Amino acid sequence: MLMQITNNLNQDIENAPQWFKDAIELRPVDKIIEHPLGDISYSKWSSSVDTKNLIVLIHGTGAHKKWWDPIAPLINNKYTIIAPDLPGMGESEHRSKYNFKGFAEALIEILKKEKFLKENKKIILIGHSLGGHIAGYIATEMPNYVDGLIMIDSPIRPPDYDYNKHISTGPLRKIKYYDNKVSILERFRLMPPQDCNNEWFIRYIAEYSIYYDKKGWRWRFDDKLFVTLTRLNNYEFKFQCPALFIAGGKSLLLESKIMKYIKEAFKDSMIVEVIEDAAHHVPVDSPKELTSLINNYLKMWS
Repeated sequence: MLMQITNNLNQDIENAPQWFKDAIELRPVDKIIEHPLGDISYSKWSSSVDTKNLIVLIHGTGAHKKWWDPIAPLINNKYTIIAPDLPGMGESEHRSKYNFKGFAEALIEILKKEKFLKENKKIILIGHSLGGHIAGYIATEMPNYVDGLIMIDSPIRPPDYDYNKHISTGPLRKIKYYDNKVSILERFRLMPPQDCNNEWFIRYIAEYSIYYDKKGWRWRFDDKLFVTLTRLNNYEFKFQCPALFIAGGKSLLLESKIMKYIKEAFKDSMIVEVIEDAAHHVPVDSPKELTSLINNYLKMWS
């Protein structure tokens, strides 16, 4: 990050645009579900109208629910919005192992608690990166639960992709402890690495990516996540609901071969849109453009 970093979040983001400041002031209600494998944390923005519509915002690997704080208030107010901390990330508890079945089950538990798994309830899943894969997995495995799907820069690789040559973008070292808050905030980076002009957004999510315990300051995510997570290698997504893929035009994860495959393989089941100025972290790079696209398709699907 190029900006000055201090212990004071409000001071560090004082140059953020007004829409951003207004959005993060619309604070959600934070909730926790007790679960035998580890408690699950999530945020909820209630709709300003009486609605049976729900949007679930699912973050990426190593991220957390607070990534959506500036985004959720910009989305159509005819939807209740929920943003979970996936197991092992954010304020959700760590687990001994991680897989897509476990992630999906955690989200279904939230939907049950919020009483959205009933007739006449409309559920839209929106996920970035890993979150998009989870949304696609739920839409494929449990199509009766999903009425719309948006995957944001989640690479769907062709069947002949060589996973033996795949390079992980996660940290290779175990969690390190820092003596003070500023020193760990200065180490915050987007993964995979990329430039981003919206330093105020990065500073905001960095604030909620760390916590202090008796050993010092550390990242919230479970470092075992990056080595134990069972990926969806060669998984066949099948979408029965309206589906949209939003790509970052400068994304390092969507090489031309992958984009060509996505457009061809899902030409009959998923629309592809590109935000040209965004890299992989589309919600941070182009939040206004992203929410405008989301709202346009929500209107079409309604």
